[in-house]
Amino acid sequence: MTTRRLSAVFGVLLATALAHTGLAPVAAAAPSGSGSGHGARPAAPAQYLYSSIGDFDSEVKPLADRPDIAGVQVVVPWKALEPQKDQYDFSAVEEALGYLQARHKKLFVQVQDRFFSAPTRLPNYLLTDPVYAGGAAATTNESGLGPGEPGAVAAQWNPEVRGRFQRLLQALADRFDGRLAGVNLPETATQVDLGKDRSGYTDESYFRAELDNMAFGAKVFKRTQFIQYVNFWPGEWNNDHGYMEKTFRFAEAHGVGLGGPDVLPNRQAQMENSYPFFERYRGRLPMVAMAVQEPDFEYINPATGKPYTKEEFVDFGGRRLGADVMFWATAAPWLHRPGS
Repeated sequence: MTTRRLSAVFGVLLATALAHTGLAPVAAAAPSGSGSGHGARPAAPAQYLYSSIGDFDSEVKPLADRPDIAGVQVVVPWKALEPQKDQYDFSAVEEALGYLQARHKKLFVQVQDRFFSAPTRLPNYLLTDPVYAGGAAATTNESGLGPGEPGAVAAQWNPEVRGRFQRLLQALADRFDGRLAGVNLPETATQVDLGKDRSGYTDESYFRAELDNMAFGAKVFKRTQFIQYVNFWPGEWNNDHGYMEKTFRFAEAHGVGLGGPDVLPNRQAQMENSYPFFERYRGRLPMVAMAVQEPDFEYINPATGKPYTKEEFVDFGGRRLGADVMFWATAAPWLHRPGS
């Protein structure tokens, strides 16, 4: 299973921009002080690999022994963790954890409930039992690099679906709390295809559901850091509904770490959404975890007219966004250059 992700971000932004008149306002500059809630941050973020659990053997193992790599983040689909209702399979996570612990490396797990292309890797019972009303919503995916395939997102706004997801989080915590370095939920950006939706989706119900999952994860993971990726909220631009501000305030109050699936220095869309809040809340969150995923290597730095370099990613992720850890797709060019 590839980890390549065609983000819904720019599809969300396009839909949002069309709903506004004129250009979206530019976010006000946020203070970049260190804050006082959690003490001094490291001078540079720790570097981790990022991969799907299915590619662990082929992509992670050849790179895991690098001395500059502190550990690995694996993306695990919901269906892989719960192949049948109330029957959990954590064997792949256990295997990866054992491999890394033997090398004194750490493991983060991203629990994936959305998919940017077929197939939708959600448990079959969610998709077939009428109580879950379909269990998922179709999404349209587009990134700044072009259109993507149709995908799907678990209908977390349905209380029955969300209840099942939280049972999964509880089972993971029962097994791995204190053994994993972190557990994170994927990005908040999504674009439900409203023409196909029969799940009752609304932007507000989705937002409330994600916050509920954040609170639940922080409650059950007492010794493992729980993290929510936040980049954009559907229906919002530049905090015009207050979703982004409420997310950061909520995370600080509940001890939830935050992060994001892309480090894209100086890109206007990110600078007008989540990035100013990472700067404003620097030092006030228990952890900030940023990922440099496959599409990021194809973007052009607007300041230089060239693809982003490793140094630009690290400087911006650490100095500007306050990242404690950075997860690198195993396709990162610097991981495959001699002497790097």
